[in-house]
Amino acid sequence: MKVTFPHMGHMWICLQAMLEYLGVEVVVPPPSSKRTLSLGSKHSPEFACMPLKLNLGNFMEAAERGADTIVMAGGCGPCRFGYYAQVEHEILKDLGYNYHLVVMEPPEKHIGELLAKIRYITGKSSWLEVIRGIRFGYRKALAVDELERLAMVRRPREIKMGSTDGALQQALAEVVRATDFRELEKASAGGIEIMREVRTEERPVLRVALVGEIYTLLEPFANQDIERRLGSMGIEVDRSIYLSEWVNDHLFMGFIRGLRSSKEYCRSASPYLNHFVGGHGQETVGSAVFYARSGYNGIIQLLPFTCMPEIVAQSILPGVSNDLDIPIMTLIVDEQSGEAGMTTRLEAFNDLLYRKSSAKEVLA
Repeated sequence: MKVTFPHMGHMWICLQAMLEYLGVEVVVPPPSSKRTLSLGSKHSPEFACMPLKLNLGNFMEAAERGADTIVMAGGCGPCRFGYYAQVEHEILKDLGYNYHLVVMEPPEKHIGELLAKIRYITGKSSWLEVIRGIRFGYRKALAVDELERLAMVRRPREIKMGSTDGALQQALAEVVRATDFRELEKASAGGIEIMREVRTEERPVLRVALVGEIYTLLEPFANQDIERRLGSMGIEVDRSIYLSEWVNDHLFMGFIRGLRSSKEYCRSASPYLNHFVGGHGQETVGSAVFYARSGYNGIIQLLPFTCMPEIVAQSILPGVSNDLDIPIMTLIVDEQSGEAGMTTRLEAFNDLLYRKSSAKEVLA
């Protein structure tokens, strides 16, 4: 068995660590690229969202490296993601790929089925070993998220352009190389030290929050590396979803304390949106309210074209913007999205935020 999975940001670091810790052979798909999207788009339904197309391309490229088993999360509710694994599997079968599909459904609804599938993937590993493997992968998720947060703070303040990105890649490589808990602890501390060695200068910067659909937020190819673009404009970025927080909410049922929770966002969404609409729609509205109340200068909603829950959120966000006096811009991405258009919109948004911030300082 050679297991692969979708390439979504740095999620591969955590999944590879967990599975290899348990002795499972892993095939990491290449980072998503134009070729990945071209392969997926060619064989996907036209109005399927970008994540499905990139996932399909990931699996086709992983098959070239010998992968024969797909592990993918499932879902429920109005969001179409819940059946994307099955759709992708059927397309791959029609194309002649001999993949076995393992869908990990949410534990709150299918705990017995989830445990059975974990047992199938991990083989003869004891449940104690499985727990340690999951814990090891999750510790890597925490380490990666901490490094990403440091990068987003230091990037707009760096003295030498690009030094933060170089340091981040070096720090992440340290985390990837760790093969046990002791090595990981050392690598995490070393990675943080590498990030702190980036030379910066104190200067006022704008703060922008990224909210929206999880895949588009976490995958740099899908969002055209928006975090780096904004950082190079002198903007400090935060995003509403980090992998470790999502795992804690949806797989560990909030067991780990001290992390942000989507439940907090859902409470903040009232009275704008008081019920679940699928995907991250309610969380998007609530996180926009949260960031507005936290003093951020602006908010950018990211979503793939045709994403139904985010379209619902998009229709509500203008009310949040007006009531809380914060600019909110929506960026919709698909295979037709161009770099020039993204750059133009970000530069215009940056100018708007700068003028608004300057006006507030004058009035103060």
